[in-house]
Amino acid sequence: MGKGTTANRAALTQRAIDALKPGEWAAAPASRGAGVLEARRLASGGVAYYLRVTDRPGHRARVPVARDVTLAIAGERAAELSLRYQKGERDLRDALDAERRERERERQAKAAADEAAKVSTAAKQARSLGALLEAYADQLERDGKPSARSVRAALNRNVKAAWPKLWATPLADVTTDDLLEIVALPVSHGKLRQAEKLRAYLRASFAAGVKARHNPAALASLRSLKISTNPAAALTPNAGANKARDRALSLAELRAYWQRIQGPELAPLRFHLLTGCQRIEQLARATQADFDADTQSLRLLDTKGRRTSARQHHVPLLADAIAAMRAMHSGEAGPYLFTVTAGGSGADYSSIARRVRSVADAMLATGELPGGTFTPGDLRRTVETRLADAGVSRDARAFLQSHGLGGVQVRHYDRHDTLPETRAALETLHRLLTDTRAKVVPIKRRGRAIA
Repeated sequence: MGKGTTANRAALTQRAIDALKPGEWAAAPASRGAGVLEARRLASGGVAYYLRVTDRPGHRARVPVARDVTLAIAGERAAELSLRYQKGERDLRDALDAERRERERERQAKAAADEAAKVSTAAKQARSLGALLEAYADQLERDGKPSARSVRAALNRNVKAAWPKLWATPLADVTTDDLLEIVALPVSHGKLRQAEKLRAYLRASFAAGVKARHNPAALASLRSLKISTNPAAALTPNAGANKARDRALSLAELRAYWQRIQGPELAPLRFHLLTGCQRIEQLARATQADFDADTQSLRLLDTKGRRTSARQHHVPLLADAIAAMRAMHSGEAGPYLFTVTAGGSGADYSSIARRVRSVADAMLATGELPGGTFTPGDLRRTVETRLADAGVSRDARAFLQSHGLGGVQVRHYDRHDTLPETRAALETLHRLLTDTRAKVVPIKRRGRAIA
């Protein structure tokens, strides 16, 4: 026996092991050729077990079995190693070392695979429906689209807040049926127009993602989503959602509205009406720099439609419109002209719509609206209708409200061509509003005709 090994060949018991002092050994008798189970008390106080075998002629080796376990457990493990030894595995120590290295290699490989899967899962989760909708709104904002804020608000309200789990769903797992549920919710509440806008936003978001995939000019966050399909393309348009409104105030109703919006707090409504009810989002972008004092006109940027760059649209301002513009600032000098914050920001649609609704409610209460309530859009339609009744030409109305203009018209006429026509139209509108004795009499066209 080696140095430090006891000569005691009695049966190895738990009691005998517990009695060992640090550095002492104990061994159990065993059959010849089966190996010997040994135990040694460590300096730390623990116990290490070994199977002592002859790995080659004249040379003994101790093969580690276990540490700090009961004798019964050590005996079971030693029996497994002894069986392998008796079957011919003489170099047990090297074999066990090789097995440990293989287990470590497998452990590391599994850890690497788990980490890769974790990264893949994180990347997949980052490429979620919400990430697409956010990136789409970001790109609209970057490109200066006036609809960016309303689109973002609608998507946050109708998808992020209403469907949080779907918002976080990876794009690869989003189906047409999922998107259908989003659109179907407002439909179930009778909000067809809202549902149709939502369907259009979802479809446009995926379409923008597909287009961005190979477009270096696209927003990086949109391009990185690597979208190749558009599950929203199969969504069916909501029947009746785009039914055109036909509400136009009568002349009496329009005059009553004009009387109702006098006073400094309603200057935005007067300015809106006296400019021919220009689109609110365009008015909201106008700043001090857009007002031309020489021509008494306001430059607006029309981005409606699929234009890649905004078209300049010039609107003459009558004296009352300029007075309303000044009243909106209340002595302040903020940069925005059409405002409810003294020039600090442009007035958005909702702030104007609330004021219009408040006036309309008051008119309804006093019987001034036999035709029913109205919206800012109805006022825009009313202006065109009443001007048409007064004999203002279709082209003059189109130039005033910046709609339905063909490429030839835009190329052949600059603001100096159109300002006299549009100013005459606005003067007619002003007379209709202020002269309660006046009847609607067609006016003669001034200046040369607009093709």
